[in-house]
Amino acid sequence: MPKSKRAKLVTLSKVNKKGKEGSLKLFANVRESVDKYQYCFVFSVENMRNTYLKALRSEFSSDSRFFFGKTKVMAKALGTTPDDEYQQNLAQLSKQKLEGDVGLFFTNQPAQAMIEYFSTYCQVDYARAGTSATREFAVPADTVYSRGGEIPADQDVPLAHSLEQTVRSLGMPTSLVKGRVVLDKPYVVCRYGDTLNSHQTRLLKLFGVATAEFRVRLIAYWSAVTHEVRDVDAMDE
Repeated sequence: MPKSKRAKLVTLSKVNKKGKEGSLKLFANVRESVDKYQYCFVFSVENMRNTYLKALRSEFSSDSRFFFGKTKVMAKALGTTPDDEYQQNLAQLSKQKLEGDVGLFFTNQPAQAMIEYFSTYCQVDYARAGTSATREFAVPADTVYSRGGEIPADQDVPLAHSLEQTVRSLGMPTSLVKGRVVLDKPYVVCRYGDTLNSHQTRLLKLFGVATAEFRVRLIAYWSAVTHEVRDVDAMDE
């Protein structure tokens, strides 16, 4: 009779001592989740925002669980070879997919339903410095409005005169004319593909231009019933 994979001893000696307690807890929680849930997905995140990931954890708390960070510990918990994998074929998931900035999503909901849900899931937020601009944004000449021309002037209000010094310090060549913030010519805050600096991101936020899309991309999953690993992208082909 073959020995149970669950009985194998796994060492975490390569984990820094400072975070050993947290790593041991994560290791145990991942293995507990393997036993508890029907599916284990590997996922990546675009434009990571802790607020939105926390919201997802809350939304799926009744029948799912998310883990993000410490991929080496999570890989150890799943197993990286046929000899040390916690369940059959989990090593395929951890060795091939659990690399880089990714996490684990355990769920009892149908796999296809989760794939469809996250294929359209998107939360828009303000861009951060160092990311690429996904669009061009320019503020029109003449009176500067609070949304920078994003909506019609008759639906907007002029930018508060108290902000004139702020936008000028961020690079906009503005001036105050009869209490209004004015531009002599259009000012391009960013162009598509620009690597945004802190001045650009502050201006985008000031004018309410949110361009960063928080998305969760499901990469592959393991089934507790079939013990098979399936690539999500391959299912769409």
